[in-house]
Amino acid sequence: MLIETIFGNLQGLKSSQLKQIQRLYHQRIPGDRITTPEFSQRLAAISTEINQPVCAYLNRRGQVIRVGVGTPRQTQIPPLELPRYGAERLSGIRCIATHLKPEPPNEAALTSMALQRLDALVMLNITGTGFQRRGGGATGYVKETYLAHLTPQDARALITSPAMQKVSHLSSGGEENQGGKENKSNLPYTSWSVSPPMSVDMLTKQDFIELVEGLEAEFRREFVAQDVDTDNDRVLIVGVMTDEMSAQQFQDTLEELARLVDTAGGEVLQMMRQKRSRIHPQTVVGEGKVQEIAVAAQTLGANLIVFDRDLSPTQVRNLELQIGVRVVDRTEVILDIFAQRAQSRAGKLQVELAQLEYMLPRLAGRGQAMSRLGGGIGTRGPGETKLETERRAIGRRISRLQQEVNQLQAHRERLRQRRQHQEVPSVAIVGYTNAGKSTLLNTLTNAEVYTADQLFATLDPTTRRLVVPHGETNEPQEILVTDTVGFIHELPASLMDAFRATLEEVTEADALLHLVDLSHPAWLSHIRSVREILSQMPITPGPALVVFNKIDEVDSKNLALAQEEFPLAVFISASQRLGLETLRQRLGQLVEYAASYQ
Repeated sequence: MLIETIFGNLQGLKSSQLKQIQRLYHQRIPGDRITTPEFSQRLAAISTEINQPVCAYLNRRGQVIRVGVGTPRQTQIPPLELPRYGAERLSGIRCIATHLKPEPPNEAALTSMALQRLDALVMLNITGTGFQRRGGGATGYVKETYLAHLTPQDARALITSPAMQKVSHLSSGGEENQGGKENKSNLPYTSWSVSPPMSVDMLTKQDFIELVEGLEAEFRREFVAQDVDTDNDRVLIVGVMTDEMSAQQFQDTLEELARLVDTAGGEVLQMMRQKRSRIHPQTVVGEGKVQEIAVAAQTLGANLIVFDRDLSPTQVRNLELQIGVRVVDRTEVILDIFAQRAQSRAGKLQVELAQLEYMLPRLAGRGQAMSRLGGGIGTRGPGETKLETERRAIGRRISRLQQEVNQLQAHRERLRQRRQHQEVPSVAIVGYTNAGKSTLLNTLTNAEVYTADQLFATLDPTTRRLVVPHGETNEPQEILVTDTVGFIHELPASLMDAFRATLEEVTEADALLHLVDLSHPAWLSHIRSVREILSQMPITPGPALVVFNKIDEVDSKNLALAQEEFPLAVFISASQRLGLETLRQRLGQLVEYAASYQ
């Protein structure tokens, strides 16, 4: 076995020392023993000779499967190389490590144990000197040993059910171990037990099978207590607060992401935060936070990590390698929601185009199979990589979809020209997602548009006729009201481009009705986001009337603030049918003003 290729830089070791390390692979421990005195002393003797810590990883059959020169943190097995197992099981691997100082396992070693979900971690504190037994064989190198293992926790205390409780930051506290010391860990929900110092002989007399089977029985009980819903993704949300963000903006962003995950069908288990001056170019968050995320995913049984920002293909690849769990960004969650919500052919067409445009530059991050030719006999020489084949196929599909979107655009243009020829004024309802646009359209026109307390409940624009009083004569007149797709903070560029046919309903309307959910704590930020998106439209939209919705759910303080900030706004409750007559009168005045404005 090539030790150098597996465990990094071993320069400076003699060939005889490398051979001693290689001979460890021929050792075998009885299945019911954690270790043996002979194996422990041999490991300690090697560590003493090279003056570096050594870690041996063994499976439950007692076979040495991996040896590394370094600490448990430096030699840990990457998540993707660990055997697959459920949240109710340990990995089936234990680590026997040497330590050059007489002290218990430190937090880095215990974190490594938790990350790999090891059966046990044995720390051999070595004396620095030893002596030879008569007849050969090293002995006397181990001064004392420590045995550490994970301990189950009450899952009901870890996972809360209400959606917005899940997004609160859950911090970890210290836990007293058997040795009377406290684990002051920043890691979420890490729980381990560390024994008092003991001799090698005492350690080797412990029944390893009984220990592991007892632990896994407890893990299974806790796993059942979690009542895992296997149909839903179990999600950890990761947010990074940079210098340009305020604390309130950061909190609003994370709460919105939690709503997006919930809308997409995921279950938010925990939210993790980090404050950084700038984003780490390789992993977004720091190395320690990556380890913390990995441990939390292991502990809670998460199968998806969602970041609050767009990730590059390299960042996704690095994070998945270190965490061992699928990683997606905010844009991918939004695209997934759009894919679920699209009902009409036009909606499905635009969603597919957005997904492919998002996927194309990220193909290179999808692992070895996508990025290089195969290896071995018969695969070398000229040929085309799978990556190139995929790129060309996706490129052709994008081109075809863009043609269809152009046809859709032309069709919508003909419909608009027909309406304009009939000289019927049009008003487009715009606003942040879940502001109540579809509910308002249903209430005003008796339309039957799908409504739900979800983000992006409807994607397809719906146009209905509405009778309002004329702005000057007060005579009844017909106008067209269109419900449009909801906006969101930092709407992904791929969606902006793919939904241009739908968004043109906004730019071609005579006027806009900007609906705002006044009951949302971040309503001012929502107004700014909508106006920012409108400013990016290729054609400047017509005049807009600000309408505050859900006033029945608002306290007097917020209502007074909105009236002060927007004195010309209309205040309604679409669900309770409050203020609708005033809204109809103001709509008549709006279209009259828009006609003179043109």
